[in-house]
Amino acid sequence: MSLCPDDLRGGGGAKPVSRLDAGPFIDRARTRLAEPIGGEAGDHILNPELGPFAFAARAPRDAAVLIPVVERAGGARVILTLRTDHLPSHAGQISLPGGKIDAEDAGPVEAALREADEEIGLRPDLVTPIGVLPSYLTGSGYRVAPVLGLVDSRAGMTPNPGEVADVFEVPLGFLMDTANHQRQSRIFAGKPRYFYAMPYGERYIWGVTAGILRLLYETVWR
Repeated sequence: MSLCPDDLRGGGGAKPVSRLDAGPFIDRARTRLAEPIGGEAGDHILNPELGPFAFAARAPRDAAVLIPVVERAGGARVILTLRTDHLPSHAGQISLPGGKIDAEDAGPVEAALREADEEIGLRPDLVTPIGVLPSYLTGSGYRVAPVLGLVDSRAGMTPNPGEVADVFEVPLGFLMDTANHQRQSRIFAGKPRYFYAMPYGERYIWGVTAGILRLLYETVWR
């Protein structure tokens, strides 16, 4: 499994996309994720000369994020967060709820649900886990397990002000449309570093978050 850099197109901001309902997407995901999927994705796929964990100053740590899909009147949407500006890492960036897997966690699913509860007040009993995607390796030294979950549309959310500045939703159809998967770059340590970006209106989704959403496309929808 790898993040494929093919069929990327340009364009800025949100574009009109067809509706994508949660039912067929989740059914497809259940089938695709019924058996463990080998391989790993990560930042290094677009930067093969760097290798996994290229900028890590310590041994890799296991983490988990929740990809929360919720059905709305206009189609399925993915719940995302905006991190507060004072956090020590990835401050002010858009992310999926998640964090390190603690020793007390039974595994990535429990860790992702716990973190979503802590960060945005999303109760675990209102999330149905669908499956776990291949691990996503970050240059900063995390091995992230993305957990796909279907959220009860009645679920309420209360952001933790210490970690989350905002909670918002993006249409799943937009995120699964490769026309919105941009390959961009920035200079880091004197060299260009490539990454995915999925700008949606004023929301700039990029880096690890966009990479994991691209992985969702590669694993489930492609």
